[in-house]
Amino acid sequence: MTQETWQSPIAPGVSWYQATVGERPDYPALDGSRQCDVAIIGGGYTGLQAAYNLARAGVSVTLIEGSRLGDGASGRNGGQLGTGQRWWPEEMEEKIGYERSKALFDLAEDAKRHLMDFATEHQIDMDYVSGQLSVAHKESYKRYYYENAEIAAFRYDYPHLRFMDREETQERLGSKRFYCGVRDTGTGHIHPLKLLIGLGRVAANAGADIFEMTKAKSIEERSGKVVIETERGTITANRALIACNGHIGNLEPITASHVMPIRSFIGATVPLDRFPDVIPGGEAVADSRFVVRYFRKLKDGRLLFGGREAYTADNPRDISQHIRRQIAEIYPALKDIEITHAWGGSVGITMPRQPFVREVMPGVTSIGGYSGHGVMLSNYCGKLYAEMVLGKSADLDLFKALDIPAFPGGARMRAPLLFLALSWFALRDKF
Repeated sequence: MTQETWQSPIAPGVSWYQATVGERPDYPALDGSRQCDVAIIGGGYTGLQAAYNLARAGVSVTLIEGSRLGDGASGRNGGQLGTGQRWWPEEMEEKIGYERSKALFDLAEDAKRHLMDFATEHQIDMDYVSGQLSVAHKESYKRYYYENAEIAAFRYDYPHLRFMDREETQERLGSKRFYCGVRDTGTGHIHPLKLLIGLGRVAANAGADIFEMTKAKSIEERSGKVVIETERGTITANRALIACNGHIGNLEPITASHVMPIRSFIGATVPLDRFPDVIPGGEAVADSRFVVRYFRKLKDGRLLFGGREAYTADNPRDISQHIRRQIAEIYPALKDIEITHAWGGSVGITMPRQPFVREVMPGVTSIGGYSGHGVMLSNYCGKLYAEMVLGKSADLDLFKALDIPAFPGGARMRAPLLFLALSWFALRDKF
């Protein structure tokens, strides 16, 4: 099967990202049992950053990925970096106070710098484009958007946000659907699979042992060691990192009760040569809906649009149809636009939509639940995990201290209750 037709076994559709990177490197499957200092389950941004930073420090690392690197959310996401945490800083401040909110905001800025510096240092061309627009789909949100820009500048030392009135918002989007917004010139968007491929290369070159198509069947602590069983052998390690995010499945029950997978779907159109008014500045866009619609202009002029979430493991029969309908709500002139690529994947979310970081058993740390805000944070969390293991930094404790409750209902009712709750919020978006 060629690169263009390779179908991920864990996510539907062939992405535009996959179609534009050429041949991805192949890594072998695990063949026999082995021992190491640190075992990592999951070959996304978190796992690979941890593997790289540990291996370069001389730690023996074995990383296993159940599919191919890039088949999960790290290689199929919307590509937007964002700023800060999933919540706006003033929302965080209401919950946890200014000092902790500011520390988490600053950590996210460190994450942004780390990602950009990492790509530059290792010559990873991830198609970075500057600029992001956050826009309001309700007129009543205007005050919050205006205050957000002021708060970011004067309380969080972030001068890159500027309020946009209705006229400017409509001009920058080429749409009359939104009422106002903020423009962020301190962030941007990327080709996520190019970053993922480069990260895998860098981790392997640093000495990490990477194995694809090797699914973890179980993980447990035995006599002071962590033992991971796979169909291809047993890995015994001094400690382990679970970095599966939305693909945790039944591997580890504490993580599974706190991180829930939801499906998100994305489409890429033909180049919009006949529609120059659509996002003429090339920024990424995210709206104010609870079920966020996120879109951006790619370097070749295509519109990449994501937004349909499904709160089950099911996939729609025709992803393009659903995506095109949402595009037409914002850009009526594009109601018949051709969608050349349509794909989906699992996003790991938590109840408060903040990262889940916890020691789930002796020697085993689990990290995930980035809730759609993971491009920067997942990379940085992998680095912070490595620094924790090496005794260099305790910054990961900022995430460990967050109150992340389990989803209610137990294993049987968790998914149905989530479906009801998030469907309610989606309904509220319409009124």
